[in-house]
Amino acid sequence: MKRTAAQIAVGTWLTELGYAVAYEHRFCERQWRFDVAIPDARVAIECNGHFQGRHGAGWSNDAEKLNTAQMLGWRCLVFSNNDVLKSTKAYDFIRQHFA
Repeated sequence: MKRTAAQIAVGTWLTELGYAVAYEHRFCERQWRFDVAIPDARVAIECNGHFQGRHGAGWSNDAEKLNTAQMLGWRCLVFSNNDVLKSTKAYDFIRQHFA
């Protein structure tokens, strides 16, 4: 799959901090994937560009995926593409919690 600019940015930041990242990491028998993951630490990061207007089945599917991941022992973080690409919110959070 093609990586988005937000996925690449998050992966780069984590790699610079010394983490081994995986893109489009499959985590369960449903074949769901995380945008970016640190498999050894069981941390998943989702970069979403669809927060505005996201409802119904799409929102429900996202919730089911993240709830399942958390029950399987993953820590799941979700950032908007704007927080990754147009502000420092995601970068600051990652630097604070992963450095």
